[in-house]
Amino acid sequence: MTDPHPFSAVVARLRAAGCVFAEDEARLLLGTTADRAELSTLVDRRAAGEPLEHLLGWAEFRGLRVAVDPGVFVPRRRTGFLAQQAIDRARPGAVVLDLCCGSGAVGLAVAAELSDVELHAADIDPVAVACARRNTAAVGGRVYAGDLFGPLPPGLRGRVNVLVANVPYVPSGEIARMPPEARDHEPRTALDGGPDGLDVARRVIAGGPGWLAPGGSLLFETSEQQAPVAMALVRAGGLVPRLAVDDELGATVVVGSFAP
Repeated sequence: MTDPHPFSAVVARLRAAGCVFAEDEARLLLGTTADRAELSTLVDRRAAGEPLEHLLGWAEFRGLRVAVDPGVFVPRRRTGFLAQQAIDRARPGAVVLDLCCGSGAVGLAVAAELSDVELHAADIDPVAVACARRNTAAVGGRVYAGDLFGPLPPGLRGRVNVLVANVPYVPSGEIARMPPEARDHEPRTALDGGPDGLDVARRVIAGGPGWLAPGGSLLFETSEQQAPVAMALVRAGGLVPRLAVDDELGATVVVGSFAP
């Protein structure tokens, strides 16, 4: 990149590639390196569709800077609403379980908001687990590698006050229509929810009550279209369902309360 005004050159390159927030992205990329050759490579990779967060090495989530390694699911802004719903149902000292944790952003947000949270998290992707361990170390998070409840310590059963799961909920047939930065650079296990998008949610609902403390809550994100079926699944699973929606963020969260 030989342009004497690199900001203008980066903005033009990103705009040409279809980046909607080209100016903001240019500032972030320019803040990452002063080396022109390295900057040019980063801009080319972004223009080719790599997620900005993977290039920066972090994502902003509810005011926190969350490390996001290449290949790790990037926390979405709308998922901040899921985190807020979890925060609203937790108390200082609560036991919080973050399933399908990815980078650990949701659990970290809950622990950062409250005091003395006992945070546990799990993900099936070992790359995500390593990332989540770094992100949650400062709040004492314990992150396990494995499929949903499988790797959790037995002593956690019946103690969880808030079980929050950012489950994959894109129907398998719609993965090919997702933006390339998600489809090509994030793990399919973090996106693909099966034929109707609710396969992983079903498994969380089936297993969740055994891990919840009396009065505990299970929360997961879904789409507006999937919400009626998801609510019925929660009810059939023995939990009291409630729907929370944020139209501005385009966020839909299903909450199941455990009242044995």
